[in-house]
Amino acid sequence: MTKQKINGEELVELTKAALEDVKAQDIQVIDVREKHSLTDYMIIATGTSNRQINAMLEKVREAVKAKGAQPLGEEGKGDSDWVLLDLNDVIVHMMTAAARQFYDLERLWLGAEQSRSADGRHHSPENAHDYSEKLKDRE
Repeated sequence: MTKQKINGEELVELTKAALEDVKAQDIQVIDVREKHSLTDYMIIATGTSNRQINAMLEKVREAVKAKGAQPLGEEGKGDSDWVLLDLNDVIVHMMTAAARQFYDLERLWLGAEQSRSADGRHHSPENAHDYSEKLKDRE
């Protein structure tokens, strides 16, 4: 049986649906085709705990494998605050709110076309997380 290759846009939609299914927060899709040759899209999603992040990873992995896509690699499993799943055309970053605020990948890719899931809440400086306030207190 030959499996049909799934394209980047289909991977994005499949990944978003899997993340929404396990209640990931603030799902953002960034189109980096014009800025980066390594991948076409980056998806960033927030999990409320390491346990939820692991559930997010598992759900996305299962969903893409069911459609015939094979993940190229994973980084940060276990107790990590940031897990990455490389799907070739799509790289998925699943992070705690504190890690997401600290690394601020959205700002790194500022200027790339971005879209948020319908129920996504932005974690902009106006809506800073407690972690960023702690960092400010250290300064």
